[in-house]
Amino acid sequence: MKLLDCYTLTVTPAHRDCAAFYRRWFAFTTVFEAGWITVLASAGERPFTLGFMAPDHPSTPPGPAVSRGEGTLVTLQVADARAEHARLAAAGAPLIYPLTDEPWGQRRFALRDPAGAWVDVVEQTAPAEGWWERHG
Repeated sequence: MKLLDCYTLTVTPAHRDCAAFYRRWFAFTTVFEAGWITVLASAGERPFTLGFMAPDHPSTPPGPAVSRGEGTLVTLQVADARAEHARLAAAGAPLIYPLTDEPWGQRRFALRDPAGAWVDVVEQTAPAEGWWERHG
């Protein structure tokens, strides 16, 4: 198999708001758009893709159900979470989890997208000594 891309497609009545959220706060760009679907990609040499689709889309397959966001976590790994947090806080982003150094080896903060998904912005850091031995 030659995989060309892999992405989630969130079914939500807030599909336009979700696309605007990721464009505004994380500089994703639109790579495909119709009235009922938007597919976004991140910048960089290895772009990442997200898609958002209206629940009443014309290709209606047998499912999927409308996402309510419960249990959905979008992780955006960055080189400098502190800088991203400062940038987003200064711009008025709707932050819901403060910048935190987690003992398992992440510096992170979070937002919630318009579909209800938890958007975790993380930087990998050194874990607290012995943390993985006790909890791994």
